[in-house]
Amino acid sequence: MIATLQKIFSDQSKQITILTGAGISAESGIPTFRGPEGYWTVGAKEYHPQEMATYAMFTKHPDEVWQWYLYRLSVCLDAEPNQAHLALVEIEQILQDRFTLITQNVDNLHIRAGNNPERTFQIHGNIFFMRCVNECQQSLVALPQELFPRDKDQPLSVEDKSLLSCPDCGAVTRPHVLWFDESYDEHYFKFESAMAVAEKTDVLIIAGTSGATTLPNHVANMVYQNKGAIIDINIEENSFTKLALNSNHGEFLNMSCSKGFAKILTAIKKISL
Repeated sequence: MIATLQKIFSDQSKQITILTGAGISAESGIPTFRGPEGYWTVGAKEYHPQEMATYAMFTKHPDEVWQWYLYRLSVCLDAEPNQAHLALVEIEQILQDRFTLITQNVDNLHIRAGNNPERTFQIHGNIFFMRCVNECQQSLVALPQELFPRDKDQPLSVEDKSLLSCPDCGAVTRPHVLWFDESYDEHYFKFESAMAVAEKTDVLIIAGTSGATTLPNHVANMVYQNKGAIIDINIEENSFTKLALNSNHGEFLNMSCSKGFAKILTAIKKISL
């Protein structure tokens, strides 16, 4: 397998793009919130994450949505980057400007591990930040540390609500995430930038994602159409697996993200020596 990977990475002029999803963070103990732990009770009703993570829900129940996200962030704060995250930092250090990381994860673990924020496109946002719901400014504001830690059932206090106000106009803020009933854009979610990177990508490595959202699919299909190599790292077959195997010198690494990136790092190091 290492020899096959070495062949893929043998041309040291190639542009390498990494696309990561929830599977890489699961190894750090962050649940996907699509299982039972993702359900949230508002009043007497339980809501699914796809219902909680919407602008429509935020307009109806802003306090409960913030409570849910603050608990999620507390879970992320307790997690640490794993071996897959650290391998990606090493890969970036070797490849430099030939490296781009596109992540669907909002947990900030790639940045905490040491990946360059300029080369890391957080296409679904970052829950460590908030922004004005009225967009009086288009800048992001780091969530105040005084809000943490949070228990799962901890309601917002008057002080919490004050901390969650826009520092410029005093309006309510919202989590900096792409909700299910919203669309990608360039300013917040790097839509055009991600597609521009896909256009020039020679090797796309997809890890820990099954392609449930549109932009990752656009990126993968662009690389495939341009006859780039696609490597899919996943513990089970998914919508990207067939695309990878049918791509130019593509591979399916049926393993965890940590094991998969360890093999890729080994291959890249052998080429770079």
